Amino acid sequence: MRMLIGGEWEEAAGGAVSVVRNPADLSIAGEVPQGGSEDVSAAVDSAADAFGPWSATPARERGRLLWKSAAAVRDAVDELAALLTREQGKPLHESKGEVLGFANVLEYHASISGSLHGKTLELQGIGRGLTLREPLGVCGAVIPWNMPALIMAWKAAPALVTGNTVVLKPSSEAPLCCLSLAAKLQEAGLPPGTLNVVTGPGVAVGEAIATHPGVRKLSFTGSSATGKRVAGIAAPALKRLTLELGGSDPAIVCEDADLRKAADGIIAARFYNCGQACTSLKRLYVMEPVAERLISMLEERVAALKVGDGSDPGTQMGPLVSLQQQRLMGSFMDDLRSRGGEASAQGAVPDLDGHFFPPTLVADPPADARMLGEELFGPILPVVRTSSLDEAMALANAGPYGLGASVWTEDLDTARRCAEEFRSGMVWVNMHLRVPVEAPFGGIGDSGLGRENGTESLDSYLEWKTVILG
Repeated sequence: MRMLIGGEWEEAAGGAVSVVRNPADLSIAGEVPQGGSEDVSAAVDSAADAFGPWSATPARERGRLLWKSAAAVRDAVDELAALLTREQGKPLHESKGEVLGFANVLEYHASISGSLHGKTLELQGIGRGLTLREPLGVCGAVIPWNMPALIMAWKAAPALVTGNTVVLKPSSEAPLCCLSLAAKLQEAGLPPGTLNVVTGPGVAVGEAIATHPGVRKLSFTGSSATGKRVAGIAAPALKRLTLELGGSDPAIVCEDADLRKAADGIIAARFYNCGQACTSLKRLYVMEPVAERLISMLEERVAALKVGDGSDPGTQMGPLVSLQQQRLMGSFMDDLRSRGGEASAQGAVPDLDGHFFPPTLVADPPADARMLGEELFGPILPVVRTSSLDEAMALANAGPYGLGASVWTEDLDTARRCAEEFRSGMVWVNMHLRVPVEAPFGGIGDSGLGRENGTESLDSYLEWKTVILG
């Protein structure tokens, strides 16, 4: 595949390519150009040239093109989902859901395109005023490998519908579906230069986007450490920033919870995408009276999970995306064992060459185990018994992250208390990991800045202008 710059499919300026491998069997899934700063500059120039005509296009017409693009993606869902599974590893049903999620995000932004307007002001002693909402210009987007299609839509759709143009960098581990999605948008009629996709390493392409003076807004999803670096190098140009960073999402299960419903929901929220989601459930705190029963139910479900190649029917959990992630998960287990802890249940992994790691439940880990303090981006679930809601809440709110959190209870007062006291940008009650496009999503603390989704996401792509009429 090639990069998309100014409506043309290009090789990298230096001619180098990167190989993308299927994490399930290490076979070659595809090749992409290994771009650099020269390619980013060309993409920014193309986006700047396209900005004038695109921003002058009526918002409803921009929305119509997004709707048409969504239809093209829905028509090709099977092809796109298979490609996403080959490069990223997730089960085919998860890939299909993600591609349909891409289309849904485009349709949502198309549906609100007619509401992009300012307001009139009655100014006492002066007269009247107007506020206008104007697009910023060229917007950069840097997306991760774990949910590449969905997060591409989260960033591209609000930027495009508000009249901005986009230079997007997909992850080197999973760029293929993003390029194919960009092709679908172009085929649906998106004007040349409106959406540009530059592939390559983060050090070269990502930093070039973050520092380019022609990029007025940057939306980044990735680790907290990288996000802080991105903020630092983007600061001199005073770029608008949206940072959706890491998380260590806690969940509390109260003694009045529906345990069967909780067990099913917890397994889905922890092991979806092999545990590789920023806001997946990563720490579980259970009230002592129901802990033994719930842990037993979770152990049974973990052991029964079918792990395999994502393209195989019946696979419930695929491989980790890379050898680096596989080794990282191994290091968490090594740390656990060094402190006297051990897994209480594990699933089986297939005899393949890929980056597989068993779904793992750790009951009663030592309080100083790394997995309770660091972001656990893989299929390990630590379960901690607590004696009270006060204790559970204190443990849940410990640490620097604040992306999502959940409580499992049948009591409305408990749910309200937790909703108010969780230090997080999103709270679920009797569910976890549901992120509808209509609702603003983002974190606090080391989990990031700004919000994606909902009408709230549009504010970071628009500038207010005030006009006073004399």
